[in-house]
Amino acid sequence: MGGFVRFVTDGVPEVSLIMAIGAGAATGTPHSGAQKTDVRAMSIATMLFFMWGFLTCLNDILIPHLKGIFDLNYAQAMLVQFCFFSSYFLFALPAGKLVEWRGYKSTMVTGLLVMATGAFLFLPAAGLASFGVFLSALVILAAGITCLQVSANPYVVNLGPAETAASRSNLAQAFNSFGTFVAPFFGSALILGSTPVAVEKMQSFSSAALQSYRAEQASSVRLPYLGIGLMLVLLATALALVKLPTMDFTRDIRPGEMSEGSNDSIWKHPVLLAGALGIFVYVGAEVSIGSFLVNYFGLPEIAGFTEKTAARYVSLYWGGAMVGRFIGSWLLTKVRTSLVLGTAAVVSGGLVVTSILTHGHTAMWAILAVGLFNSVMFPSIFAVGLSGLGPLTSKGSSLMVAAIVGGALIPLGEGHLADKVGVQHAFVVPVVCYVYIALFGYIGGRRSERESGL
Repeated sequence: MGGFVRFVTDGVPEVSLIMAIGAGAATGTPHSGAQKTDVRAMSIATMLFFMWGFLTCLNDILIPHLKGIFDLNYAQAMLVQFCFFSSYFLFALPAGKLVEWRGYKSTMVTGLLVMATGAFLFLPAAGLASFGVFLSALVILAAGITCLQVSANPYVVNLGPAETAASRSNLAQAFNSFGTFVAPFFGSALILGSTPVAVEKMQSFSSAALQSYRAEQASSVRLPYLGIGLMLVLLATALALVKLPTMDFTRDIRPGEMSEGSNDSIWKHPVLLAGALGIFVYVGAEVSIGSFLVNYFGLPEIAGFTEKTAARYVSLYWGGAMVGRFIGSWLLTKVRTSLVLGTAAVVSGGLVVTSILTHGHTAMWAILAVGLFNSVMFPSIFAVGLSGLGPLTSKGSSLMVAAIVGGALIPLGEGHLADKVGVQHAFVVPVVCYVYIALFGYIGGRRSERESGL
């Protein structure tokens, strides 16, 4: 199981990789058998990983920006993450079917073009100053990212010799992490350039003046997303024109294909079910914290930062996850997964509690440090949950993938709580999530290790 963990990393959910590996193990489907890694194809694939990490993390900058423009409460602002992460739940199966129908390369090209369409929709959303159009653009953008997730992850795994699959996936994930790290810097420089007027002043505007003000403020997203859209189109064109290795391993992402007719069921495996809930609360906790950081650091009792300054510090949250990924990859070869997962969750929960109970830079640095310990949770929960499933591995993977919808629902719940008790005390929601993850790690992880003889 320790080796299984090393194939995956965290931050932005990277789930299809585990689905491909897990299903391959269950069905006996071999890797491509290539004698060496195709460097050209690998270079293009790493660009895809960077782009979806970058665009996912850019939501943390959009949330405070749109909140100020449209005078949203926290629950309404969290609709950004709700719409974005719901796309994982809605489009994962259609994306898998597209891979079976058109193949991996065509699905990656399609994903890039769908992402570009979503990025270009930010232009009319800004011109109309419509929050609803912004949300629609995010759904389409995330639908394209889902296509990339389903196709690019297993493609990288099978792009060379099986013995170097972990190296390739780690390299690709490093670029994904780099995208999450640089996105807040990009967003703070190009999107959060101006300070919105006070709510009281906005309420004195006439309808026409208010709409004009919102359009002016929203215009800051036009140039960044126009550039992003054009880059995605160029990347799709380059990918379509480049001849890549043809692979036939679509069996790996057909959930439960080899378990038909069996009396066994995923619903008879309590560790898997507990693990799916673990993925649900983990993704929800991580996304919730990242989504509130800009507003949190702007509070006078925390740091009193402007949105532009606060956005730069958000990079440290995701940068911590990037550093923790490399530390965790080594640590999981030396220490039991159950112990690493449980301890990381306890420390994360303790850091969030510290941030709730303190003020100033102590509260700020405590919440930023959570990113470092988040890094090992996603792959560890996935590995523990899928351990020992055998031919049910792919069905178990599908259940885990569906649980990513926690990134849509839990931030929304925290937003409602923040409107009632404030952002700082609303962080009790991720504390509850980390308590569950710790229990799952210490109890479910140990049970899984005993059953696996590890």
